[in-house]
Amino acid sequence: MEIMEIIKEAIVFPSNDLAKLAIYIVLAIVAALLAAIGLVFVALGMADSPVWTIIGIILFLAGLVVGFIILGYQISIIKTGIEHTESAPEFDWRGNLITGIKYFVVNIVYLIIPAIVVLIVAWATNLFGLAYDMFYKMAMASMAAPANTTVVINDVVPQSQIIQLGTAMIITGIVAFVLFVIFGIILTMAQSRLAKTDGLGDALNIPEAFRDIGRIGYGKVIAVVILIFVIIGVINAILNGLNSFVNGLGILSIIVTPYLTFFSARATGLLYSDIA
Repeated sequence: MEIMEIIKEAIVFPSNDLAKLAIYIVLAIVAALLAAIGLVFVALGMADSPVWTIIGIILFLAGLVVGFIILGYQISIIKTGIEHTESAPEFDWRGNLITGIKYFVVNIVYLIIPAIVVLIVAWATNLFGLAYDMFYKMAMASMAAPANTTVVINDVVPQSQIIQLGTAMIITGIVAFVLFVIFGIILTMAQSRLAKTDGLGDALNIPEAFRDIGRIGYGKVIAVVILIFVIIGVINAILNGLNSFVNGLGILSIIVTPYLTFFSARATGLLYSDIA
């Protein structure tokens, strides 16, 4: 499919089966409420009774289960794009739960690799050491300074150290941005591989997931991913802007966010269908 065909079909797709979208919205709300209430109960239990803690943990785990079902359903939507199925998939509670757990593992693996590399770069540039030393000097100077006195960083930390810290932050930031963008794109291929085969090993095969980008076409994959993020960003910006004028419109995100989730998952599947 052509790039704009993918985007146009993906935008329309969520409206093809509003009942499934409504179920997804309800599940998302339930998952968020269970997790939030569970955490509140855990906090109450720490201050009052262990019974509240146990109830909170149970509620939080229940919310986590519903969350995994939601993640698994997203993979099912990607599969509809791969297979060019017109309507949203049926909910398969057990199947979606298992797939959702696999999806969670895939996300962790693909994000932890760039995170580790970024930490290594931060260590190599002494980012943490420089930052700690600077904040320590500022804290000591603030405690020693008279009341109502503002401590200026240039009076406490040498200019050379400030420059070194800035350089370390820039280098680490650039490496982090590049790596997370690259692995984010590869992750879309991994999600599609999981949707196609339901195999965790296939999804975690990073070299093959990277080769899938080349098989589809680097330019096409990057263009579709960028368009997905631009569309989601623009719609969210419009929603936030409207909310700033009319308080309460932000609640529309309860509907808009799931709609955009359906859209991005469908677009990912349609993109991958070129080589499926």
